Amino acid sequence: WGRDRGIFMESMIVGDVAELTDNQGTLTLFTNDKGGMNDDIIVTKTDQGYLYGVSNAGCADKDSANMKVSNGHGVDLEFLEECLIARTSMAQVLQSGLTDDLSKLTFMTSTLATVFGTQGCRLTRCGSPGEDGVEISVPKSGVVAVTEHLLANSEVKLAGLGARDSLRLEAGLCLYGNDIDDSTTPVEATLLWTIGKRRLQAKDFPSAEIILPQIKAKTARKRVGLVCVWIAFEIRFNFHFICFFCPSPCLKQNIAMGYVDAPYAKNGTPIQVEVRKKPVVTKMPFMPTNYYSQWTPSLCDQPACQWTVT
Repeated sequence: WGRDRGIFMESMIVGDVAELTDNQGTLTLFTNDKGGMNDDIIVTKTDQGYLYGVSNAGCADKDSANMKVSNGHGVDLEFLEECLIARTSMAQVLQSGLTDDLSKLTFMTSTLATVFGTQGCRLTRCGSPGEDGVEISVPKSGVVAVTEHLLANSEVKLAGLGARDSLRLEAGLCLYGNDIDDSTTPVEATLLWTIGKRRLQAKDFPSAEIILPQIKAKTARKRVGLVCVWIAFEIRFNFHFICFFCPSPCLKQNIAMGYVDAPYAKNGTPIQVEVRKKPVVTKMPFMPTNYYSQWTPSLCDQPACQWTVT
C-alpha cells in the first residue's frame, strides 16, 4: 500500500505503471546504472489498491534488496511465499474449478479468485511459451489440492522446464540469465518495446542517459534468432559468444537466440562457427504467438518470485 506506490515502482523500472488500468499488467525491466537488466518482471495494478509483481526466483534476493534500498516513498513492501502453477491452453479445464468467467480475463490481466475451493488465488492470463495460458498463484496450503484437481482431468499433463524452454524459444522470448542479464541493455536485446512511450518521451526511466543514445547510434551487438539443420548443444561463434541450440518440436529444426555483431544481424545472414557449420540469422518469433485477445508480446519466463508493493 502507499499513495506513491506507482512513483516508487517507476523509479526502478522502464515500464509505464501510471497508464495501467485496474488489474492490467505489463512486462517490464529492472535496469541498473550501466543500462543493463537486473531482472525482467510483470507488474500488475490491482483493484485492491496495491501493485502486484512476479519476478524470477533466481533474482529474488537481488530484487528484494534493491527494492528495500530504493524505498524512499513510504510504501509498504510485502514479499509473498506462494506457489505458481503455470498452465498452457485448455482454459475450459480451469474454468470448471472457478465461479468467475475466465473468458473475461484477457491477455496480461489478473484477478483474485477461488480455484477448486482454494481461496486467495491470483489468476494472471499470460504465458512464456507464447500460447494462451494462465498462471495461478496459490497459497502454500492449497497448492497440492489445486494441482490434484487439475491433474484429475485426463487432458492435463505435467511438463518440465525443458518443454517450456523449447516453447518460449520458438516464440522468441527471453530467459533471464540465459538470453539477457545485468550486462545486456534493452536495445541490444531488442526489448525496446518494454519501455513505456511516456517514459521514452520524458526520459525519466533508470539509465535513460545510457539507453536512449543507443537507439539512435545503434549498438555493437544485437539479439537475433538462429536456425540450424543439425543438433548442437553448445557452439562458440567466431565473435566469441556461446549460444545454446534447442530442437524445435513445431519447426522440426534446431533453433537458438544469440548476440551477433551488428553487421551480421540482418535476416538470412549465414554465421560461420568454429565447427564449420552455418546457422542462419532468421526473423523472430520462430512460431507466431497465440495469446488470448493479444495485447503485446511477453517475455515472461515463468517467474516464480512474487512481491507486492503496497
